[in-house]
Order: sequence, then structure tokens, then C-alpha cells
Amino acid sequence: MTLPVPAYDLGPMPSGLRMTTVDELEVHAPLDRIFRLAAGVKEWPRLLPHYYDVAFRERTVDGGGLVEMIAFRPFGFLRWPVWWVSQMEIFPERDLRGRGPVIRFRHVAGVTTGMEVEWRFRPTETGTHVRIVHVWSGPTWRFIGGLAARLVIGPIFIHGIASRTVAGLAREAERTWA
Repeated sequence: MTLPVPAYDLGPMPSGLRMTTVDELEVHAPLDRIFRLAAGVKEWPRLLPHYYDVAFRERTVDGGGLVEMIAFRPFGFLRWPVWWVSQMEIFPERDLRGRGPVIRFRHVAGVTTGMEVEWRFRPTETGTHVRIVHVWSGPTWRFIGGLAARLVIGPIFIHGIASRTVAGLAREAERTWA
């Protein structure tokens, strides 16, 4: 068994990239419940039908690490497989830099290499507001990379998977909270 390595320091979300997608939802469950479900990516295939596999290649002391994910983007009865590897950083509570509760990802392998992702959690009167932001300059495909990111990959694949992910985790948080 290998020991966890130091946590990644992914820093703040970059700005000014070609593609931004935002998915947000009001979850009728306490922040700590939805945060634990979101941070528990290893359990996503059990909880979310569009996730096939999640495996840690390396664990970090904050509970994050280098994580490989395989999901499906459904198109009616067809399921398009997508694969990526991300560095994952977890801030369960506000730290001295004002971060948290936040989960950050940086895609380091797959077609979305270079994508930055941030899950933010804010308590509300009725539960927790969850906001997922993806920013990216697009794949390194000459001439069409940025266009592909803005017109196809972001709105069809990223939003298609992220919206299902947050909705599925919300259902689980609300079901187990009730």
C-alpha cells in the first residue's frame, strides 16, 4: 500500500479561456452531505448510471489525487463513451486563502486535457447551492479546436455529463437526507 502524496495546488480558476460551461442546482440537503457525495468520486459509478468507472491512480492527503474517469454521454438509446484523467484537489472548509468548500479538477489526459473545473458549494435557506464551472481553451486541433470546444464539446458533452452528475448527486443527497 502506498502512502498519500501531498495535495495538489491547482490555484484559482483561470479566466479568459475560449469555453465556459456552468451547471448549477439547488440541492435540498445540507452542504456537508452533498459535498461528501461530490468529493466521493470513487462511488460515482454506483450512484450515477452515466458513470462507468472511476479509479484513483494516486491519492493525496486531502482525499483528492490523480483520478481516471470513464462516463457515457447518452444520445437517446446510444451511449457515447468519454475518458479523462484529472488532478483533484479538495477544500471541505474555507481556508486562510478564502477557498472552500470547493472541489477543483485539472484534466491532464484525454481530449479535454487542460480543462479546469471547479465545484462550489454555498449554504442556502433550503439546502445547498452547487455550481460547477468548466473552463478550457479547447483541444489542440489546428484551426478548429476552440470552435469544437465552444460548439460541441462544451455544450453537448461537458454540460450533458455535468448536469446529469449534479442532478444525480442531488437526488442521492436528498433521498438519504429525507
